[in-house]
Amino acid sequence: MACDITAGRSRACKNNLGGLGKLYLFNYVENPFTVTAGVATAINPLLTVVYEYEIEGDGNNVAESLVPDRNAGTSLNTQTTTIVLKGINASSSNQMNLLAYNQCQAVVKDRNGIYHAIGIDDGIDFTVAQTTGGAKGEMNGYTLTGVSTTGALSPKLDSATVTAFLALID
Repeated sequence: MACDITAGRSRACKNNLGGLGKLYLFNYVENPFTVTAGVATAINPLLTVVYEYEIEGDGNNVAESLVPDRNAGTSLNTQTTTIVLKGINASSSNQMNLLAYNQCQAVVKDRNGIYHAIGIDDGIDFTVAQTTGGAKGEMNGYTLTGVSTTGALSPKLDSATVTAFLALID
């Protein structure tokens, strides 16, 4: 049967880190990557520009929830990406408006150096919250919450695809 499991997994070491280190956004491209067995192995030539967002601190994450439905015979993965960007300015606010209007797609680099392709089926719908904070020590910036859906967990970029992808940063 095509959906039978094919491998086990050993106990993981305790050397992993949670959270994200970088966010890469790009305008929607149908099938931005060639994906085989959960690995992105090539980039669609129509993907020509990538925008890099430096992120730091806690609160930046991707949560994926793959839920099968036995009655419908389907599986749906909901990807929720949360990004905190510090500082507010006119240029960034303009880009945040465009982000909310767009159906962009993303790659996130986690703190373990793994690149995850997010929203590659239908794009990501981002909610943008701009917050000035109430006290002097509170956050001033943007909190992005992106939601996308797909049929499987996010593909991971192989090393050659990471190199080619990073060459597209504007």
